[in-house]
Amino acid sequence: MEKIIRPESMERITTPELAQKFIEEQIAEIRAQVGDGKVLLALSGGVDSSVVAALLIKAIGKQLICVHVNHGLLRKGEPEQVIKIFRDEMDANLIYVDATDRFLDKLAGVSDPEAKRKIIGNEFIEVFNDEAMKLKGIDFLAQGTIYPDILESDGVKAHHNVGGLPEGMKFELVEPVKLLFKDEVRVVGETLGLPHNMVYRQPFPGPGLGVRCLGAITRDRLHALREADAILCEEFEKNGLAGKVWQYFVAVPDFKSVGVRDGKRYEGWAAIVRAVNTTDAMTATVEDIPHALMHHITYRITHEVEGINRVFVDYTPKPVGTIEFE
Repeated sequence: MEKIIRPESMERITTPELAQKFIEEQIAEIRAQVGDGKVLLALSGGVDSSVVAALLIKAIGKQLICVHVNHGLLRKGEPEQVIKIFRDEMDANLIYVDATDRFLDKLAGVSDPEAKRKIIGNEFIEVFNDEAMKLKGIDFLAQGTIYPDILESDGVKAHHNVGGLPEGMKFELVEPVKLLFKDEVRVVGETLGLPHNMVYRQPFPGPGLGVRCLGAITRDRLHALREADAILCEEFEKNGLAGKVWQYFVAVPDFKSVGVRDGKRYEGWAAIVRAVNTTDAMTATVEDIPHALMHHITYRITHEVEGINRVFVDYTPKPVGTIEFE
């Protein structure tokens, strides 16, 4: 594969004006490449795929077919936001697939994190294949490849590239943001009219909450994790930490301890809060959460989330710990 190089003369996109110029150039290029053909896109709701979707909708409208697969491991409200933004507001040609049962049934009893990652990745390809096989006349596959992916993987973004499609299905790739860095993609996304909280969302692993629900995933513990994580995100947003902290989330381990609720003993899980800052994801420092805020978050999680009776804070930097908790 020919190595893709960003021209040294290419100006960094830092303003809405530069973003608008880039958008107009890409619309012309997309229309020239695609013509009246159809384009398929796996729309995760992440920054890169969302910006690519918005750009393609602007360029070719209903010729783009977006497939959003809900594997049941997304954060609270994320599938609903994808439907609201793209189907309801942008009038996208969106296929929504609720594959929650399919994924969770495959994950039942699986505790090894790498095994969980493989199952989730393989099942996503299977679900996407099933939807792709139902569609006719598609010649193009859009991807949210960005420039760091090319630098890191020599031109192939393995975790976004739907590499398991049937032999008979040959697609030409459409990758309109492949020469952009993440900060540039965000500027383009806001210029396209995507909501700030979608464009500036924190990094989220492909397997989603599947790697933060430690051990074998159960539906009740996954639900508790999703609710606790939503409280953490809400409080960080309200208290000005959302834009200050690179990544923050809750993990829930697969063990219980005795607690007290309504004057009675009961067993519950722990919620582990992790908040880190990094510039390159190779090393990370732990963010200090104000003591009073942490008390408030603890109160809310233990009183509002069924099944959680303790809250821990992970103070481990990278190294020695990884950023994700799995």
